[in-house]
Amino acid sequence: MRFQEEYRDATAAKKLQKAIADIVRSRWTIMEVCGGQTHTIVRYGIDELLPSQVELVHGPGCPVCVTPLELIDKAIEIAARDGVIFCSFGDMLRVPGSRSDLFDVKARGGDVRIVYSPLDCLAIAERNRDRTVVFFAVGFETTAPANAMAVWQAAQRGIDNFAVLVSHVLVPPAMEAILSSPANRVQGFLGAGHVCSVMGYEEYEPLAAKYQIPIVVTGFEPVDLLEGVYRCVRMLEAGSIGVDNQYSRAVRREGSRPARQIIDEVFDITDRKWRGVGEIPRSGYRLREKYERFDAEQRFDVVDLEVLESDRCISGMILQGRSKPHECPAFGKECTPEHPLGATMVSSEGACAAYYNYGRLLKTIDVPNPSGDAASTTTP
Repeated sequence: MRFQEEYRDATAAKKLQKAIADIVRSRWTIMEVCGGQTHTIVRYGIDELLPSQVELVHGPGCPVCVTPLELIDKAIEIAARDGVIFCSFGDMLRVPGSRSDLFDVKARGGDVRIVYSPLDCLAIAERNRDRTVVFFAVGFETTAPANAMAVWQAAQRGIDNFAVLVSHVLVPPAMEAILSSPANRVQGFLGAGHVCSVMGYEEYEPLAAKYQIPIVVTGFEPVDLLEGVYRCVRMLEAGSIGVDNQYSRAVRREGSRPARQIIDEVFDITDRKWRGVGEIPRSGYRLREKYERFDAEQRFDVVDLEVLESDRCISGMILQGRSKPHECPAFGKECTPEHPLGATMVSSEGACAAYYNYGRLLKTIDVPNPSGDAASTTTP
C-alpha cells in the first residue's frame, strides 16, 4: 500500500473484519493509547465492526487531555501578565482551568497567540525583545523533538526572552500505571505509531514481558487499526507476548536517533502528574539544569500552585479505559464542546469529543410502544 485511500479501502477492511471474527474464541479487552486512533475508531465505527468478544477501550492518548489542571491555571496566570506573549497550539486555548481558560485571557486583552510550531515563537521573540515569549510545550514524545529544538536554538542564538511551560508526558509509564492497577482489565495494547516513529519500540519490550501481554504498534487509518486489532487478537488467542510492528512503513525498532538525541540533550525524565489520573513516576520531561533559564514556571514563580479537579468530570476514568464517554452523567448535557467540563471534550484527540462529534451521543434502547410491542428509540 502506498496511498491514503488504500488504508481506507472497504474491501480490505471487510477482509480484516472477517479474519478477526474467524480467529477469536475468547473475550478480549484491547486499549488504543492514541487519541488520533480513538477518533478514527469512532469516526469509522471500527469498534462496532468487531465481534462482540473484542472490546476496544480508550486510553490516556491525548496530551491536551492529560495536562493537569494546575498547569492550565499556571498558563492562564502567566498569559495574563504584562509583558508576556503567550503562544500555544490551538486546542489548549479552550481547555478549562479552575475558573477560566486561555481564550478568556485573550478576550480580556492578553496577548495569546496560536502557533503551528514552537520555532515560530523564536521569530516572535526576536521581533519583541522587550517582552517575554512563552510557549506551552504540551505533548507526548511526538512533539518533544521540536520543542527541544526550540529551546536549544534559543540557547545557541541568545534569545533569552523565550521560555517554555513544559507539560510533556511519556507513554510507556502510563501504560504500566494502567497495567499495574488492581482495576485493570486491559489484555493488549495498540501502540501509538507516531510516538514510536520518534522513540522506537524497544522500551515496550520489557513492558510486554513483565505483564505478559501483546503490544502492537499501529497506524491511524481504518485498515491500520483493523490490522492492529487482528494481530493483537491473534497473539492473545495464541498466548503470545511481545511487541509487533504493524506500522512498519513509518516505525523502526530504534526510532529516530536524531530526534532522540535532541530530546536527551534538552530534557531530563521526571515524575509528572496526569489530569484525572494522578502522579505517575518518571512519566514526563523537564528541562535539564543547563536549560533551566528557559523554564517558565521558574521564571514567573508559579511552581507551587495547587488546585482541585471538578467532581462532575469522569475524564480520569475514561483515560484509564474504565469508563466510556457516554457513561458520564454530564456527557452531552452539562458537558459539550461549547461548554466543556474537562479536556477530553475539548481536544481534537479527546475521547469525549470523538463520541460527541461522531454521533455516539445517542444510544439505542428498547421501549414499549402503545400496542405493547418493543420499539427502538434513541435517547441522549
